[in-house]
Amino acid sequence: MPHTRLAAALILAMAFLFCLRSESWDPCVQVVPNISYQCMELNLYRIPDNIPTSTKILDLSFNHLNHLNSHSFSNFPELQMLDLSRCEIQMIEDDAYQGLNHLSTLILTGNPIQSLALGAFSGLSSLQKLVAVETNLASLEDFPIGHLKTLRELNVAHNLIHSFKFPEYFSNLPNLEHLDLSNNKIQNIYHEDLKVLHQMPLLNLSLDLSLNPLDFIEPGTFKEIKLNELTLRSNFNSTHVMKICIQGLAGLKINRLVLGEFKNERILESFDRSVLEGLCNLTFEQFRIAYFSEFPKDDTGLFNCLVNVSVISLLSLDLDSLEALPKDCRWQHLELTNCNFKQFPTLKLNSLKKFVFIDNKHMSTFTKFELPNLQFLDLKRNHLSFKGCCSHTDFGTSKLKHLDLSFNDVITMSSNFLGLEQLEHLDFQHSNLKQANDFSVFLSLRNLRYLDISYTNTQVVFHGIFVGLVSLQTLKMAGNSFQNNLLPDIFTEMTNLTILDLSKCQLERVSQMAFHSLPKLQVLNMSHNKLLSLDTLPYKPLHSLQILDCSFNRIMESKEQELQHLPRSLALLNLTQNDFACVCEHQSFLQWVKDQRQLLVGAEQMMCTQPLDMQDMPVLSFRNATCQMNKMIISVSVLTILLVSVAGALVYKFYFHLMLLAGCKKYGRGESTYDAFVIYSSQDEDWVRNELVKNLEEGVPPFQLCLHYRDFIPGVAIAANIIQEGFHKSRKVIVVVSQHFIQSRWCIFEYEIAQTWQFLSSRAGIIFIVLQKLEKSLLRQQVELYRLLNRNTYLEWEDSVLGRHIFWRRLRKALLDGKPWRPEGTADADSRQQEATAST
Repeated sequence: MPHTRLAAALILAMAFLFCLRSESWDPCVQVVPNISYQCMELNLYRIPDNIPTSTKILDLSFNHLNHLNSHSFSNFPELQMLDLSRCEIQMIEDDAYQGLNHLSTLILTGNPIQSLALGAFSGLSSLQKLVAVETNLASLEDFPIGHLKTLRELNVAHNLIHSFKFPEYFSNLPNLEHLDLSNNKIQNIYHEDLKVLHQMPLLNLSLDLSLNPLDFIEPGTFKEIKLNELTLRSNFNSTHVMKICIQGLAGLKINRLVLGEFKNERILESFDRSVLEGLCNLTFEQFRIAYFSEFPKDDTGLFNCLVNVSVISLLSLDLDSLEALPKDCRWQHLELTNCNFKQFPTLKLNSLKKFVFIDNKHMSTFTKFELPNLQFLDLKRNHLSFKGCCSHTDFGTSKLKHLDLSFNDVITMSSNFLGLEQLEHLDFQHSNLKQANDFSVFLSLRNLRYLDISYTNTQVVFHGIFVGLVSLQTLKMAGNSFQNNLLPDIFTEMTNLTILDLSKCQLERVSQMAFHSLPKLQVLNMSHNKLLSLDTLPYKPLHSLQILDCSFNRIMESKEQELQHLPRSLALLNLTQNDFACVCEHQSFLQWVKDQRQLLVGAEQMMCTQPLDMQDMPVLSFRNATCQMNKMIISVSVLTILLVSVAGALVYKFYFHLMLLAGCKKYGRGESTYDAFVIYSSQDEDWVRNELVKNLEEGVPPFQLCLHYRDFIPGVAIAANIIQEGFHKSRKVIVVVSQHFIQSRWCIFEYEIAQTWQFLSSRAGIIFIVLQKLEKSLLRQQVELYRLLNRNTYLEWEDSVLGRHIFWRRLRKALLDGKPWRPEGTADADSRQQEATAST
């Protein structure tokens, strides 16, 4: 009987807990206090009531809000963005969003809506963007949005819409600028479908019909219709159908027309030149065509109907050449991207002002051309070689203002830009410059505003290399070198320079006169060099300097008198990742660091490297009292030696446990350096680098991970690195479980240490990621791990679009828990959160 009663009590308790709504005990993640909240995937069955009324951004995606009643969101009158993606919503009643007068973005993606009341969207007087992708919408006629006069963007892609007919209520949407009908079921377009546009044309409307299986467009349907943009990609199952449909566009007046296919949605096996003949009956300014296989090798007559176009863009087409262009072409902007050219096109277009030729990597030599009115030229990422650069004879123009030759091969500088005196922007980064140091190569560029010669294998020997650049405002020369690793006085005429990047130039010293002629300089990057001290005297003439980055150098200290030479205008100084010696000889500098916390970027991350007992300790932890030798230390030290010898064996035996216990005391109240320490097998390193690191450290918000191959200190024992750099400095621990993990002794050791660390530090911070299905027989060999995976919630990696989406959102939520909020960048975080969420 007692056992029966106990079982009954347990069942009742479990039932009670199950009936509790999760919103009462599983709070939403606070992204920005009182502004932005993420309630994604919390198994919510109703709108949580513990969110501030001042909230402007609310993410409720991936919950179970099956039914939206009237005034469901009346508690959030300030709401501007609401994400209800994949909330299993089936019914939306009248006035469901009543009271949301400031809401500008509403996302309903992936909801199987079955009942949508006529007044479902009433009250949304400021709505500008409505996303109803994958909502089982069968017709625009049944979509009750005719009263949304402020609506600018409507996205109803991936639905079941068969008819292209524009409802009459479109005449009440004067601000509509973008309508996305892509990936629906539209096959035929008739004149009657666009009756509303004929009566009240929406001049700024951009229309996307991509991925609809179009078969027929009735001739005259688009006659006298005016659109901003029309996109037709991966719509046609044959060139014959495509030709008929393009003929059906006759009479259309449009700013931009986009034709083609998608990289992963190729339908047409070949492309017939006659397809473009129907474009002669259209009026348009810009034309883009992309991703057509088997494009005609002979371009004769191919572009006859495009002679009056201003902007033309050819993307990923199998073009061999572009020689037979019509003589009366009026093109002003030509873009050729990844078109497999075998040789550089020899263009003769008098009207062309902008030429973009990028990512065409099947040729190696640049060929001169004649473009007398060209002002903008972009030739980056082509692996081109230039035997003589650069003068007006190379490009057939003297009007060039923008020239980008970055990410190419060898560029030999044999001319000082004769005839190109109007250049304002010049980019050579990651190309191999030759002979740039032999003479004043930029002498004639007195109008140049921007110059980038970063990573061009340039060694500065000639001090007159930058003579003539009197108007330059931005100079980037990272990744190069200087003679004797000394920065000389080479910026003599650059009195207008505001941004200077000298990072990764192997600099050891800076000339006292290096910056004397830069009174307007505001940003100076000296990071990743080999500077041994913070010699501030060269920076004294920089009266406008606001940001100085000297991080990742070998700076040990700076003399007190030198610190007085820092410009008064300086707002941010970065000295992190240097070799600071926290010794009494540098007491004045260490005290200066404490006094200048507001000036120093990441002062808490400035670490001591000397002496050994202060290694990896924050510079701010140095105490002046340590410089006064206490006599008692001498006597106590003798006793300490005896105690150490007696306790040596015990310390050795319990070494790791003592380190963990000391770490709890030492780091328990401090701020963590990393968001998470990652434990994984070296066999899984590719996944960690390409998936985990990329998505977390480069995502929004970014998370800082502790990785052994990058963050462990060389020369320190592996076990010590695991404890000191891994667990002590991380808020969380991520365990990547796989077959390789279970079979690795080091992985199991790290996992066992993680368990002990969690116990000693009273943190619930271990996140398990199961990378692949595990054999139970192998998993049972690690009994504790087997039990933990059975008792705790863990993440499973699934390499699919939806699986990856859910995985990253759940993982980011777990990492955000307990992450301290930093007010810096609140506005950026706010806007980026809107963009990231809306793109879902």
